Amino acid sequence: MKIAHLTSAHPRHDIRIFVKECSSLAAAGHEVTLIVADGQGEEIRNGVRIHDVGPKTGGRLSRMTGTVKRVYQAALKLRPDVVHFHDPELIPAGVRLKQAGIKVVYDVHEDVPRQILAKHWIPGAVRPLVSGGFETLEDWAGRRFDAIVTSTPHIRKRFEKLGAKALDVCNFPILEELVRDTPWESRRNEVCYIGGISRIRGIEPIVAALPGTSTRLNLAGPWSESDLRAKVTAEPGWARVNDLGVLDRKGVAEVLARSKIGLVTLFPTPNYVDALPIKLFEYMAAGMPVIASDFPVWREIVDDAGCGVLVDPQDAAAISAAINELLGDEARMRALGESGKRAVLNKYSWAAEADKLIKLYATL
Repeated sequence: MKIAHLTSAHPRHDIRIFVKECSSLAAAGHEVTLIVADGQGEEIRNGVRIHDVGPKTGGRLSRMTGTVKRVYQAALKLRPDVVHFHDPELIPAGVRLKQAGIKVVYDVHEDVPRQILAKHWIPGAVRPLVSGGFETLEDWAGRRFDAIVTSTPHIRKRFEKLGAKALDVCNFPILEELVRDTPWESRRNEVCYIGGISRIRGIEPIVAALPGTSTRLNLAGPWSESDLRAKVTAEPGWARVNDLGVLDRKGVAEVLARSKIGLVTLFPTPNYVDALPIKLFEYMAAGMPVIASDFPVWREIVDDAGCGVLVDPQDAAAISAAINELLGDEARMRALGESGKRAVLNKYSWAAEADKLIKLYATL
């Protein structure tokens, strides 16, 4: 089958899009092209052809028009059997490609209508209106696409209620990347946070918690708010941060192998309370205990796996206390880490999710 994955916003080597979905479909024998907009040129990797339509244009609005148009035109010219797109701004392009006779899959990474309610760049007074308007568009289009792939069961249920053909393909870890036989004794007295860095992802309470501990934080990921970094780096806790920037997958694996605790303390926004954050499962795969936000869905996972402790993510003192509690008991940390690793090996691996995706394509 000739397949084109489309993104106008994500990087070409995005973990979900390229590393997991495109590479798995190519390994299953499909002819896969990933159309991106980054100005880095053509590339073939993991059996996937990456086609670049040039750099993104200007700001957010310009990207949603000019860049989206170039991605759409490249997909139309390619004429694949299936288009699988990953950004909400590509919904109109998906509708037009469907009208052109191409099967279309919409990959819903986030519960976008709920995510809009927490967007800092949208004035608070109009967020409910924008959220409602987008949900109406997404529901209308979702009924017309050939399949909806979602990152969580919660989002999948929303589209099933609309009568759409929906399948959850969760962002569980690729075991070969992160599961190592790292001796516990070789780990340093450090905690880590991996992934996007923003206010609602909890960076401020995490850094505020550090002066009350004897640890250092390994921080790796992109900052999403221009003013936030200047504010956080001026805090006393920043002296205890190893600022690692954006790492490749090898670098992420190295950080996970050397740290003792993984932090996933996202704020209780409507989009996060039912999410399945990839970092939670990557920490577990790496054999370290987690300190996670006390949300019902996350509590079920952490308690079932016996892999960590839960805290109020907006309470720096609670995060500090949890770090000290775990770091003070090496045997407990080791046991929690081993329990989490077993849960990933038995229940939360990418191999099973890839199989679900490949079987979905066989039905299109």
